[in-house]
Amino acid sequence: MEECKPMLNTGLRGITIASTRISDVRGEEGKLIYRGFLVQDLAESATFEEVSYLLLFEKLPSDDELNAFNEQLVAARDIPPELIAALKTRPADSLPMDILQAATAMLANHDPDIRVSSRETSVKMAIRLIAKLATVLAAWDRVRNGKEPVAPDPGLSHAANFLYMMTGETPNDEQARFMDVCLVLHAEHSFNASTFAAREVASTRAHMYAAITAAIGSLSGELHGGANVRVMEMLLGIGTPDAVDDYVNKILDEGQKIMGLGHAVYKTDDPRAHILAPMSKKMGERTGQPQWYEMSKRLEKAGKAAFKERKGTDIYVNVDFYSASLYYVMGIPVDFFSPVFAISRVSGWTAHVLEEQFADAAPKPMLYRPESEYVGDYCGPDECTFVPLDNR
Repeated sequence: MEECKPMLNTGLRGITIASTRISDVRGEEGKLIYRGFLVQDLAESATFEEVSYLLLFEKLPSDDELNAFNEQLVAARDIPPELIAALKTRPADSLPMDILQAATAMLANHDPDIRVSSRETSVKMAIRLIAKLATVLAAWDRVRNGKEPVAPDPGLSHAANFLYMMTGETPNDEQARFMDVCLVLHAEHSFNASTFAAREVASTRAHMYAAITAAIGSLSGELHGGANVRVMEMLLGIGTPDAVDDYVNKILDEGQKIMGLGHAVYKTDDPRAHILAPMSKKMGERTGQPQWYEMSKRLEKAGKAAFKERKGTDIYVNVDFYSASLYYVMGIPVDFFSPVFAISRVSGWTAHVLEEQFADAAPKPMLYRPESEYVGDYCGPDECTFVPLDNR
């Protein structure tokens, strides 16, 4: 019997599969761009609502356009009572990403435009999803803790409203602003795994909810959306800043990775990390928990130095490194880190679905149908001869 060929597994790294006008990740330069705008500028000066509008409509909104968009989001925030009833039947220890994925599929059952395929109806679906997923997630945290969901407050921003629905208390301006910046920073990141999943499903002409459900499923994997969870688990395991140096040496001696260092695309520090770090520091001080930022900063410095000494190359901090400690001191449960990522990234996902299905440029997007290389089986190069069950 001849040996099979080696398995080919590129992960599509370095393979361009489509064009996009939505965002660009310039890894060598450490730049992330949303429709021409640097993410640093958007995080400093724009709200999540403005960024969502930008991603969906290809331009920053005027004052009137933003007001109208906000009104649409506010009107769409409530979730069906049937969905809340369904949440109450779920085991309290269900994985939040599974809840969010299931709820997204259920929301399709309540969308009046689900059987109409047009850009106009798909944009309406996108706005409903951006508005509702935050409500779903906040409602689940209440339900799993034996509390009644808190109805959305039409007078609050999207970010502030999410925190309010989770806690029942209106956040202060700083908390709301920090949450808003986090949503802006996670809203889009080009053709990552979950965005590709959304576009692949959209290429079949499936509806918006099916594509976003697939994206959430992709994001639930630990190699994609779970990185900041592992960062926080690492920090909790280290315990104190004084234990960082010993931890770094131990992990590298064992050939393991330091969570939050390294990225598949960036060849310098992730630009989002430099925005999150001072927020983590400030919020940690505000809440009397400065140790998580201090530990992160010391870990970044020690990890980079040790990696340079041992490997002779540089390693860089990614977005998950400081988002973990920031979310933690803001009171967001660790198992909600990935779902919070999702309620932000839904604005980018939906923009990609719209581009995939309704792009004006020629040629039109095609159904994704990649090729594979068949490398053989235990019969070798020849076809197998079927043997009846009694003779095997």
